[in-house]
Amino acid sequence: MSRHAIDAAVISTGPPGGFTGDPSAGPRLAQLANDGIAEIARAEPQKFAGLATLPLPDVKSALRELERSLDELGLDGVMLLSNVAGLYLGDQRLEPLMDALNDRGAYVFIHPGFPPQTPPLPHPVWLYEFTFETVRAVTNLIYTGTLERYPRMRLQVAHLGGAVPFLAHRLASLADREPEQAAEAPAGALSYLRNLYYDTGLANNEPALVATLKIASPGQVVFGTDWPYAALPPAGGDPAAGLDVLGAQTRAAIEFENAAALVPRLMKSRVAERAG
Repeated sequence: MSRHAIDAAVISTGPPGGFTGDPSAGPRLAQLANDGIAEIARAEPQKFAGLATLPLPDVKSALRELERSLDELGLDGVMLLSNVAGLYLGDQRLEPLMDALNDRGAYVFIHPGFPPQTPPLPHPVWLYEFTFETVRAVTNLIYTGTLERYPRMRLQVAHLGGAVPFLAHRLASLADREPEQAAEAPAGALSYLRNLYYDTGLANNEPALVATLKIASPGQVVFGTDWPYAALPPAGGDPAAGLDVLGAQTRAAIEFENAAALVPRLMKSRVAERAG
């Protein structure tokens, strides 16, 4: 962060989150991860915010860990994977968790998880399967009515939504072509997509940015690095040179101001420090 002039960061685990195939290990693994993240954030509260991982697919354990992580550890939100063991976001079994997150107006970061099926081609899952995982999760959240029922959640999707911006109008066409399947999303898919936040991790390039800004305002885009999974340039290099196409003012908002809607505690401390 120091090498690239990054003042503050929101940190979370990556896949597999709190699930390794052994459901009995999930709660303990999530606790260990969240305790570690909270320790980092407490040590430097002006520099780090933290997101909790939850031991899904065990919803009861996830609810307990949500309460512990936000109320006792003071973490700033949660990370949810697109699916855990084939349980996709939007599934009815997750309703108690969605209700709890909505009640809190929680910051929820959605990151793609490993697909439950074996990919048909021998390429690494991060190459394109992760982007399709985001599409599956977001589409399911829309057409199960989850986003309609729980509008107070502040949802951020990784990698500018994967392939979501490019497919946005195709996703919205379900309302015209098969309206019975779109009945739970009365506002229309594009309306729900406009309310999501999109981070630039592994997607800070002009085609992806242009597509995203056709479905969401610049204020809905936040900076992301996907580090350590994605390498940063050499010391002192611009960590997101592709953002220059947006112009200095928009880039500054994406790299700083827009995050205030998701992590107000961290942003207030940074503003106070800069003013001081």
